[in-house]
Amino acid sequence: MYDWLNALPKAELHLHLEGSLEPELLFALAERNKIALPWNDVEALRSAYAFNNLQEFLDLYYAGADVLRTEQDFYDLTWAYLLKCKAQNVIHTEPFFDPQTHTDRGIPFEVVLRGIKQALVDGEKQLGISHGLILSFLRHLSEEEAFKTFEQAMPFRDAFIAVGLDSSEMGHPPRKFQRVFDKARSEGLLTVAHAGEEGPPEYIWEALDLLKIKRIDHGVRAIEDERLMQRIIDEQIPLTVCPLSNTKLCVFDDMRQHNILQMLERGVKVTVNSDDPAYFGGYVTENFAALHESLGMTKEQATRLAQNSLDARLV
Repeated sequence: MYDWLNALPKAELHLHLEGSLEPELLFALAERNKIALPWNDVEALRSAYAFNNLQEFLDLYYAGADVLRTEQDFYDLTWAYLLKCKAQNVIHTEPFFDPQTHTDRGIPFEVVLRGIKQALVDGEKQLGISHGLILSFLRHLSEEEAFKTFEQAMPFRDAFIAVGLDSSEMGHPPRKFQRVFDKARSEGLLTVAHAGEEGPPEYIWEALDLLKIKRIDHGVRAIEDERLMQRIIDEQIPLTVCPLSNTKLCVFDDMRQHNILQMLERGVKVTVNSDDPAYFGGYVTENFAALHESLGMTKEQATRLAQNSLDARLV
């Protein structure tokens, strides 16, 4: 079944480039940039990937991202991810990047963007993988910081297709960023946002009504609100679900509890994605395989999920 799932043409719509930084590349970049790491070796780092919640993961994620310093580093990070896409027949990707993770460390915005964008352009030419890049704001930072990042991005407006919202969800409702999302839409950008992962269904309502999002990133807690579920079904608003991430971060205690197939059968346009694959144990095919192994996902269901991802592309 794995080989069959791997061969399915698919799109990935929920992937944080910084979260695809595999330990081997992390150590290589640390050596290149002469950065001392708190882990002795790759295995010691992998053993640290045991998270009880989103915040514990984010603490490690930001520590790992510190090895990314140069345009070549960001190119290598993105190229490594695109090679995974090619191996798993991901024919289109719309990855997130978090400029604030890097600009707050003194890395210029253009260094981050140029490295990522060049790899994506080369990936389209050499690997046949189309793309659309999404700039994400860190929701644990202020609206003022988001506006500052948006202004830094405007000289490179044509390099990305949308803005998003990620990082720590609890205590940071979408309404906190309504004005900066309004500004992004006025510049012709599309909008997406993480909502309903750890946060309540109310955050999904806010993302839809205040941020005017085109897709819900995660959204698994929508099932707790029947009126919200009906709206998502009626309007065919896509959900970019990340099964391995949801179990690794204890949104579900066990994959057998995951609701993605339940939502699929209700008529929700759910898609399968890997989120931060270096940290959560697998890329897109591994997420599909986990659904087959734990939930008995059929080939017919897998085909629908893959088609949903292609239909839910922003570009």
